[in-house]
Amino acid sequence: MTDKTILVLASNSPRRRQLLALGNWKYNAIVSDVDESQLAGEAPRDYVLRLARAKALAVAEKVQPENIIIGSDTAVIFGNSIFGKPKDEAEAEWMLKQLRGQTHQVYTAVAFYKVSDGKMLTELCITDVPMRAYSGDEITAYIQTGDPMDKAGAYAIQHPKFQPVESMNGCFAGVMGLPMCHVLRALHTFDIHPEADVPMACQNLLNYKCHVSGAILRGETSD
Repeated sequence: MTDKTILVLASNSPRRRQLLALGNWKYNAIVSDVDESQLAGEAPRDYVLRLARAKALAVAEKVQPENIIIGSDTAVIFGNSIFGKPKDEAEAEWMLKQLRGQTHQVYTAVAFYKVSDGKMLTELCITDVPMRAYSGDEITAYIQTGDPMDKAGAYAIQHPKFQPVESMNGCFAGVMGLPMCHVLRALHTFDIHPEADVPMACQNLLNYKCHVSGAILRGETSD
């Protein structure tokens, strides 16, 4: 990657910024404001991929031709429903009660848009997330922290006190909002490589032993 090639993260999420920084890349972050409403009959896969592309394209006029924009969208999928960010505390409580003691999926799509030639790549990470049987009092205390209100599904997997997830074998970073091995795989096609051991840095940051990073990086899995 040359000095002129700068990644642009189309997000205001501190979690995504923290994860992208693991590659020691030079990058900027620009807030991407798009309508996140689900279209009628839209499948979860199509929904997150569409929004990831839209977020990348939404900031294209604010960057330089050599930039590669990264847009990402995360959704919690339970049954046939997409759980986005709760509109209020009552909805946050309802979501957390629905997910309690159940396994749901988290879909995170990432779009990579090269401004100079309009090349667009996408990656999709799907992770099974089994939730523990937390109590009603724990839900109340967690909601009072304010943390659920800007999170899909009304929870953060990494919250140190609530710790809603029982156990997991998939991509922890994907549930947080930016699956870094998928990011590495896509940026490789643009001849952009990290200046650090991202899988190890990711596991150290999250205190999580990842079982899927190798398969993703080798291209053995599309999710």
